[in-house]
Amino acid sequence: MAIGTELHYATLEELCLDPTNPRLGRSNKGRDVPQTKVLEMMKDWNIEELAVSFLESGFWVQEALLVVEEKIYGKNNLVVVEGNRRLAALRFLKDASEGMPISRAWKEMVEGVKIPPNLFKKIPYLKAGSREDINAFLGFRHVTGIQQWRPAEKAEYITKLIEQDKMTYEEVMRKIGSKKQTVRQHYISYKLLLQMENLEDISIEHVEDKFSVLYLSLRTKGVQKYLNIDITAPPNIAKKPVPNDKLEDLKNFALWLFGDEKHEPLLADSRQVDKFGRILESKEGVEYLERTEEPKFDVALRISGGDEPELIRLIERATDNVELVLGTAHHYKKSERLIEAIKRLNEDVEQLTKIFPALSKNLTKE
Repeated sequence: MAIGTELHYATLEELCLDPTNPRLGRSNKGRDVPQTKVLEMMKDWNIEELAVSFLESGFWVQEALLVVEEKIYGKNNLVVVEGNRRLAALRFLKDASEGMPISRAWKEMVEGVKIPPNLFKKIPYLKAGSREDINAFLGFRHVTGIQQWRPAEKAEYITKLIEQDKMTYEEVMRKIGSKKQTVRQHYISYKLLLQMENLEDISIEHVEDKFSVLYLSLRTKGVQKYLNIDITAPPNIAKKPVPNDKLEDLKNFALWLFGDEKHEPLLADSRQVDKFGRILESKEGVEYLERTEEPKFDVALRISGGDEPELIRLIERATDNVELVLGTAHHYKKSERLIEAIKRLNEDVEQLTKIFPALSKNLTKE
């Protein structure tokens, strides 16, 4: 049976939050995680706005929950696979209405407000035969749709499709409406995360918190080269992205990119990922990082020559601006401010030519 079209109703007590929800995080989810703990972990999921909507308009049937019947906690239960935030909002709202709010905000939310009839007793849901029947919907809605999961959650979901459902990159691509390259990079990134988790001396919490940085770093040739990762590998090879002889390098990589309890990450933000890749392409840059207790990003970039493209871009932009000025500068020959600006430019150009003696000789000849 696929997702049913017949609308069902249940009481709040008859519906279970999904203890295996990827959004709970890998270390927090599991079929035996108590409902109280699941609800506690969801309190910071910005669900107050849902509760306000329920108080104003009730629970719209258009927002019916997607439910499967599964055996958890030792018996068959109706488990919400899609709509956990809505169910959590109802639970917090019910607690607040009964004088047990989780915060002052929830207490104030229900003060003097009449709860819509049957809000907690008649919750609409559609029943699916299995979680697999909901996968396509979840893939579009959360991986590429408007209610997107965080990067690590997307990657975990994609990995599940590949390893548990035995899908190829192409099949996952069609199922979630993404690109093959994106699917493959998410899979390899997640398998790399799991590989890090099995190594000592890596602060995996720091890596998980910045999973998007890990994902972005795999695009760079420097990271691929340093870790010997084949970013085009099929699942049977990509399931172990870094070979055994590069595991020490993987530890270095994790420390530089994410830091740990004693060290700050080398990068200040994700916009430096491409430059970090250029550092790892350089033998001199890597040697500096490996021998230095507290390496500095700017120093590593300079040693590796990784800032050369940026310097060229700045010079080219300056040249473009000067050429633009040449078209109209003759109209302002008496402008003191313009003359002063040209003096600064001339001094800077003279200084640059001193840095490059060969260039200075060519200019002298001309």
